[in-house]
Amino acid sequence: MKRTIKTTLIILLVVFVVMQFIRPEKNISDVVPATDLIVVTKPPKEVQDILKTSCYDCHSNNTNYPWYSNVAPISYWISDHIKHGKGNLNFSEWDTYSVKKKAHKLEELTEEVEKHEMPLESYLRIHKDAKLSNEQIETLTNWANNLRFIHQLGVK
Repeated sequence: MKRTIKTTLIILLVVFVVMQFIRPEKNISDVVPATDLIVVTKPPKEVQDILKTSCYDCHSNNTNYPWYSNVAPISYWISDHIKHGKGNLNFSEWDTYSVKKKAHKLEELTEEVEKHEMPLESYLRIHKDAKLSNEQIETLTNWANNLRFIHQLGVK
């Protein structure tokens, strides 16, 4: 029995070490594309700061990685979060969306933020500065609703 436990632990250790060498691709871009939400919509600085602090790590083509993102299996978990976040809404590709899709994404953004479902609780545990105050939620949702209204009118 002891031998089986020891063998299992050795195998797990080897797998853990090997995982450190097989890393997921990082979501880092040196260029802010012309299609980026902030570039296209030119929101007020306060809104830009909220978006960059609370949204852009998972919903853009450029993530600011903390030190622990280099340790597997955490690196895989973070990569998966980013993949799903960008799959749902990628601010770096904002201007590639149709007017209808933009309006829908802004509506979803407002709902998620108002219900405190975004940013994710798991993200907030480590990124305390990403937690939105009621004032920030109001600022962001007012801006998003105004932008959504403009998109619904078909004005760019």
